[in-house]
Amino acid sequence: MGSGRGGARGRTRPRARGPSGGRGLGPAPSRASPGRAGAALDPVSFARRPQTLLRVASWVFSIAVFGPIVNEGYVNTDSGPELRCVFNGNAGACRFGVALGLGAFLACAAFLFLDVRFQQISSVRDRRRAVLLDLGFSGLWSFLWFVGFCFLTNQWQRTAPGPATTQAGDAARAAITFSFFSILSWVALTVKALQRFRLGTDMSLFATEQLSAGASQAYPGYPVGSGVEGTETYQSPPFTETLDTSPKGYQVPAY
Repeated sequence: MGSGRGGARGRTRPRARGPSGGRGLGPAPSRASPGRAGAALDPVSFARRPQTLLRVASWVFSIAVFGPIVNEGYVNTDSGPELRCVFNGNAGACRFGVALGLGAFLACAAFLFLDVRFQQISSVRDRRRAVLLDLGFSGLWSFLWFVGFCFLTNQWQRTAPGPATTQAGDAARAAITFSFFSILSWVALTVKALQRFRLGTDMSLFATEQLSAGASQAYPGYPVGSGVEGTETYQSPPFTETLDTSPKGYQVPAY
C-alpha cells in the first residue's frame, strides 16, 4: 500500500514541449497586435494610414488658408494709408478665416500627437474619450469650414474691383479654394473617427461576452496533437488522488 501511495504522489502532469524542444508551461506568447495597448509603433505603417494622411492634408490646407490672409489679406484703401480687409472691407471675414485656419493648424498637430500616443493608452475609458474628442472636434470643424467657405465666398463676390483687389486677388482666391478642400478633409476625418468609435464599441461588447461566457466554462484539457505526452486530458484537480479513505485513528497494522 505504501508503494501505491508513493506512486500516486509521484505522478505528475506532463508538460508541453515548446518550439525549441524544451519543456514549457504552454505556447510562446504572440506579439501584440497594432491595436492593443503597449504595442510598438511602426512609423511606416503609421505614415501610410488614411487618418494620418488626412491630418497632414488638413494641416497643410489650414496653412494655405490663414497664411495668405495674414500676408496679403489686408490692402491699402484709395482714400488713405489705413489697411482694410480684401473681402469687401469686412474685417470680420479676415479674422474669421485666420482664426479658423489657425485653430485647424493647432488641432491637427495635437491630434496627430494623440494618434502617435494612442497605442500607449491602456485605459479603455481614456481611449473612448480620445476617440469621442476626435469625433466631436472633427464634426464641429467640418461645419465651421463650411460656414467659413460660404462667408468668404459671399464677401469676395461683393468686393468692388480695383487696384488693391487685383493685387490681393490671388490670396483671396487661395483662401477660398483651400477652405473648400478643408471641408472635404475634415468630413473624411469625422467619418474615420466615427468608424473607430463603432469598431471600439463592438470590440468592447465582444470582449464582455467572451469574459462572461468563459467564466461559466470548465478548464479545457490539452487537445490531441499539441505535443503533450499522453492521450488523456487533465480532469481531476491536483493533490486529490492522495486522500486517505481509511477512517481517522485507524492505522493499518504492518506485518
